[in-house]
Amino acid sequence: MKGTTFFVLIVALAAAPVTPQRLGADLVLTNGRIYSVDSHLGWVEALAITQDKIVAVGTSKEIRHWIGPNTEVIDLQGRFVMPGFNDAHVHLALASRQLLNVNLEGTRSIAELQQRIRENLKDFEPGEWIIGGGWDHSLLEEKRIPTRAELDAVSTEHPLFLHRVDWHSAVANSFALQLAGITRETPDPPGGEIVRDAEGEPTGWLKDRALDLVTQIIPPLTLERRKRGTLLVLEQAARYGVTTMQDDSIRFDGWDSYRALRELKEDGKLTARITMMLPFEAPLDRLREMQKEGGTDDPWLKTGPLKAEVDGSGGSLSAAMFEPFANDPENDGYMKIEPERLRTMVLERDAAGLQMALHAIGDRANRIVLDAYEAASKKNKRRKRRHRIEHVQYLHRDDRDRFRELGVIASMQPCHLLAEIRWTSTILGPEREYEAYALNSLLNSGAVIALGTDYPVEGLNPLRGIYAAVARQFEEGGPQGGWAPEEKISVEDAIQAYTLGSAFAEFEDHRKGTLAPGKLADLIVLSRDLTRVPPQEILRTEVVLTVVGGKIVYEKEYLLVLLSAAPTRPPVASCF
Repeated sequence: MKGTTFFVLIVALAAAPVTPQRLGADLVLTNGRIYSVDSHLGWVEALAITQDKIVAVGTSKEIRHWIGPNTEVIDLQGRFVMPGFNDAHVHLALASRQLLNVNLEGTRSIAELQQRIRENLKDFEPGEWIIGGGWDHSLLEEKRIPTRAELDAVSTEHPLFLHRVDWHSAVANSFALQLAGITRETPDPPGGEIVRDAEGEPTGWLKDRALDLVTQIIPPLTLERRKRGTLLVLEQAARYGVTTMQDDSIRFDGWDSYRALRELKEDGKLTARITMMLPFEAPLDRLREMQKEGGTDDPWLKTGPLKAEVDGSGGSLSAAMFEPFANDPENDGYMKIEPERLRTMVLERDAAGLQMALHAIGDRANRIVLDAYEAASKKNKRRKRRHRIEHVQYLHRDDRDRFRELGVIASMQPCHLLAEIRWTSTILGPEREYEAYALNSLLNSGAVIALGTDYPVEGLNPLRGIYAAVARQFEEGGPQGGWAPEEKISVEDAIQAYTLGSAFAEFEDHRKGTLAPGKLADLIVLSRDLTRVPPQEILRTEVVLTVVGGKIVYEKEYLLVLLSAAPTRPPVASCF
């Protein structure tokens, strides 16, 4: 709707008497098409916000009574409003590093990848680590993994470490391998692989737990660099209408990642709410310490479920599968945590009352995690567990109903399928493609689904995920009718999973996820009504206004502000 004027009116209604009961809300949105996601309220026209909460919803006529002399009023002129997106699975620390370093998303050849790094060399001191991420070998014209020799051709003065788009593998140059002590004699770590050439020499490609050999020697970011990178992420979140992010940074970046966010919160610079996942494999005493320091109930920043990766990924052919990969018949992936040890740890942490969010991509990995959760529910006392499985990418048909039966939440990222349509049949074979992203089957079974992006593995824009879940087609269109079309879901179901479902997954559905009185005022205005446009139009939809806690944190540049006698509100974009 570029070119359309969007009016924000700051009004003073002298004719309307102000009573003690009606001193006026802080912000009123009127004349809209507001999807509350509340099963009792449904669609409404207007809502009123006081401080950080919604105080009333209804027709424009009903909400008019909440307009006082200092109320800011937004005439939506029929625009679509919904709760802010709650991304159930992001990696803020990894995204911050990527934004501060070299972004390799969308590279189409090894030569282009090399050139992007060369262009950034001037920004680094000799010997300084250069971290990059976002490349996908399936998009490269060579259709293969880059080698350390090809990175050496770019620089031998800098250690280079470039993550594949799924962050389950990376390529290092010779300098980085040398600093990490990786040679032909270095054994593969459990749950990882040092890929070697025909002569037994490391090619530079490292998978899963082998990444730790390098990441553990990379100097940590300073606190100020962490904060700067996080502000860049928050700017993106506001632009894309993401008002909550559930973050898995501590496993990768340590407790300092929390401290950086805490300082931003104390300085009033958080423009999205953050729930931080804790490392599943940390000792219970340490987990309790982190919960105590980080808190579990603050609406802006708190600790949440325990996170671990139990297997690898499909793109790196390391997900734990029942049957070998179709294009690698000797390989059925691997578990990064041995099943019996995983079961013991799940039982112990469940008994301690802790929620878990375990990464499982392969069908065998999903089965093992479900079995562990079931064992915990049978052995330990009854309570609201809300355990989660992150990704649920390839799921055996026999396990679909178990999510509802066990009360396990499927935390999924349908945006991944926009790329994986290209190669899932290759790695699974046509008979097993049905396992991938079984969104509709899970919903029909009665399971709760929470949606996210896995940012920075994928971009942070939630509308790509909504489109993927609804259309199951490439962004440019096709395949005709969609990939495994029986697994498409409706726009309304996708929105609910990205708002209320994600809030439920973090025990926050009592205060966010819907637009109802008493809920936090986290909402967005879109340029199109997602429920009334063809799926392809979802990709061309923009967020025109983002409100978090009753405050506008983003508005499109073309919004026109008409001023009255009320004080001028500064342009929101300037705060970034």
